[in-house]
Amino acid sequence: MNKLLILAQDADKYVPLVRAAGLPQLEIVAASGQEKAMALVAGCNIVLGEPSLTGRVLASADRLEWVQSSWAGVDRLCRPELRHDYILTGVKGIFGALISEYVLTYLFALERQIFDIRANQLQKHWQSSPYRQAKDITLGIIGLGSIGQHIARTARCFGLRVTGFNRSGKPCADVEKVYTEEYLAEFLAEPDYLVLTLPDTPQTRHFINADTLAMVKSSTVLINVGRGSIVNESDLVTALQQGQIGAAILDVFEAEPLPGDSPLWGLPNVYVTPHFAAASFPQDVAGIFVENYGRFIRGDPLLHVIDFDRGY
Repeated sequence: MNKLLILAQDADKYVPLVRAAGLPQLEIVAASGQEKAMALVAGCNIVLGEPSLTGRVLASADRLEWVQSSWAGVDRLCRPELRHDYILTGVKGIFGALISEYVLTYLFALERQIFDIRANQLQKHWQSSPYRQAKDITLGIIGLGSIGQHIARTARCFGLRVTGFNRSGKPCADVEKVYTEEYLAEFLAEPDYLVLTLPDTPQTRHFINADTLAMVKSSTVLINVGRGSIVNESDLVTALQQGQIGAAILDVFEAEPLPGDSPLWGLPNVYVTPHFAAASFPQDVAGIFVENYGRFIRGDPLLHVIDFDRGY
């Protein structure tokens, strides 16, 4: 018999979804916080949970075989000081659409100057604003995993030109040209909008810094929907204040919630959102767990296995 601990703030939403699947040989317990989870985890060999909560109870999980993350970001479980003697699986294929909606919403809001037009409305001021056609806009994507690929596909549906950057240089559908590290400066010089979808790894930390920001156009808009650690926020603030970059749309930060004394709150060319570009909808995550559980009891390879060293 397998025993599953569902460990999430909204565990009450996951429980009926998993039970409804009628999974065999499975006992289910649930907790929405660390204290209750500590009392339950010792007998569990499977955890479906949020990485931030799961990481706090790993040491007490003496039967642990498999953790299914409910988030896309698993960096909190890949930290070297934590145990890695189990299979960790992530979630793919469910966040691409949500993040694409976020990216394109802000892109077109800025292009059509929706914020300015709304301000004009409140002042009863009738003034038209010029804008570009989508086909004249270049969207550059750093990180061409499942989310980056979905953004590219959605952007192409609107007619945007899309370029991309990854280490392998492997061609990607809907991306006109893929650049490698050797051509980073050439890549960064092109986009009107630069989207970051990289995971949090030692290699990606502060990938965007004073040096890389100096390579972009002064009109470029940076959109970070990856991880806060990708961007050196101090360097970004300087670049924004000095006009080295046009604007920034930021959904993730080095410290969350964003501290009240961060200059990012008050900069007129910064748009701050509270890490909500892609929520983990329980019905979607539960679907991945159910598929993986079937594989688990059959002894088949699980989907979306995470490499602890690489962080994805």
